Amino acid sequence: MATTKVYIVYYSTYGHVEKLAEEIKKGAGSVEGVEAKLWQVPETLSEEVLGKMGAPPKSDVPIITPNELPEADGLLLGFPTRFGQMAAQFKAFMDATGGLWRTQALAGKPAGIFYSTGSQGGGQETTPLTSITQLVHHGMIFVPIGYTFGAGMFEMENVKGGSPYGAGTYAGDGSRQPTELELAQAFHQGKYFAGITKKLKGSSQ
Repeated sequence: MATTKVYIVYYSTYGHVEKLAEEIKKGAGSVEGVEAKLWQVPETLSEEVLGKMGAPPKSDVPIITPNELPEADGLLLGFPTRFGQMAAQFKAFMDATGGLWRTQALAGKPAGIFYSTGSQGGGQETTPLTSITQLVHHGMIFVPIGYTFGAGMFEMENVKGGSPYGAGTYAGDGSRQPTELELAQAFHQGKYFAGITKKLKGSSQ
């Protein structure tokens, strides 16, 4: 059986989204016959500006170009929020996919979303909700996690990011890191999404 390719494409300023991406990759890779790969989108801010923001150096995860997206059987897209919507860096990357849109090269491919916000009211639902428009114009199939994560979706004692749209975390002032439960939800999203992507690819062959 042919390998199912899942690309996890993300932008991360302070590393929170990257941590979710790493767990999502582990989850996707746990599905037999699935090859998961991490990609970053290009940074649009200068080193000087990033330095003033206190952002750490970027990891060695490769930078993706729009033309590499069609290679994947499924795409999981991750980004921090900016005023309840995806960060400008990821939006700039999506804006560069006009050629793929023109040929509908991504149409029919499953796609999921994960994210990070600064606070509980900072966009855990509006960020993925407003990002679905990007998928719609490309003809992609949005795959939310719904409540498949089970009891973890109903955590009330501790602060937990994420929603039926996808895995999420809270960055706070930057010092807060993804919790074990948030990372477990990210792993679940990767595994769940990879299973669906594999099934869709199998049915089309």
